[in-house]
Order: sequence, then structure tokens, then C-alpha cells
Amino acid sequence: MSRLTPEQARDATVYALGLVGTPYRYGGNTPESGFDCSGLIAHVYSRAAGLTSPRSTAGLQDWGQNVTMDDLRTGDLVLFGASTQITHAGIFVGQDRFVHAPSSGGQVRLERISTPYWSRRLLAVRRP
Repeated sequence: MSRLTPEQARDATVYALGLVGTPYRYGGNTPESGFDCSGLIAHVYSRAAGLTSPRSTAGLQDWGQNVTMDDLRTGDLVLFGASTQITHAGIFVGQDRFVHAPSSGGQVRLERISTPYWSRRLLAVRRP
């Protein structure tokens, strides 16, 4: 059962979109210091929904409930990796897009799940 209400999912989505452009920083978990992918997720769900998420991509793999791509909705987590190990995560914001903190030297950005790079690496969808 999801802990995230539809209203909380909407609030998390809007808040995550507002963080686009924030600098990436490994270990970062605030807009002032920058974010890595799990820090962004922890910050968004804490501020917008009052939920405490795991602070690692490995922990996010078991957080919430599994969701199929057919049931994907805004506020869900999209989890990526090269094999079966989750190495990256983002927040689905609708219309084939997700917000994430991609890498060193980058910034929080909006991307399409259906691009060849991300679609090949999508391993799971979780609903907090």
C-alpha cells in the first residue's frame, strides 16, 4: 500500500520541478548545497509529503511498492541501473518525463524516460 496520497504526489511533483537547475553535488541534500540523486529524492519527499526516504539508491529499491509502467503516475520513483543493481533514481513528473540529479558537474534536470539511454536502464518503478 502506498503511503503517498494523490495530493502528496502532486505536491512532490511540483516541488521537484521547481528544483530543476540546482547544482549536482555528491552527498548533497539541500537546494543550497546541491543534490545527488537520492538526496534530491529525500529532500523532495520530506518537504512535500512528510515522508522519510532511504538515502541511497540501494535503499530506494525496496522503498514503497512496485508499480508497473502501465500504472506509473506523477510522484512515483523511477529506478535505473546497468544490470539488476539500482545505481540512479528520479521522480516521475508526467508526460514521459522525470526529474533527477544526474552527475558531477551537472545540475538537476528534466529528462524523457523514453530516450534510448534511460529506457534501456529503467529497472523498476516504486510508489512511496
